[in-house]
Amino acid sequence: MAVTLYGIPNCDTVKKARKWLDVNAVAYDFHDYKKAGVPADALAAWVDARGWETLLNRRGTTFRKLSDADKEDLDAARAIRLMMAHPSTIKRPVVETATGDPIVGFDEDEWARRLG
Repeated sequence: MAVTLYGIPNCDTVKKARKWLDVNAVAYDFHDYKKAGVPADALAAWVDARGWETLLNRRGTTFRKLSDADKEDLDAARAIRLMMAHPSTIKRPVVETATGDPIVGFDEDEWARRLG
C-alpha cells in the first residue's frame, strides 16, 4: 500500500505516528509541509473527503496567534486559504493511502484497522 505521511518532523504526534509506521513495517514517504509546503490539490482532496473542520487545528499555537479577522466567518474556501498560508494550522498528521480517504490525526486503533 502506498502511504504518504504529511506533517512536521518536530511535532510529537507526527513522531508517534512515524514510530508506529516503523514498528508495524508500513513503508511510507514523509512530506514535511513546513519545508515543502502543502500541495493545493491534496489539501482540497482532504477537505472534500474529511471536511475543513476536521483538518483545521484550532487548538494549536499558530491558529491562536492569528488575528480575530482571520479566524472569523470560516468556511471551506477561507479555511483552505488559511491552511495554505499557515501549514501549521493543519491537524497532524495527515496520511494519504490508495483508498483516497485520508487519515487525519493519530489514533492507534484506526491506524491498525486501516494500515495494519
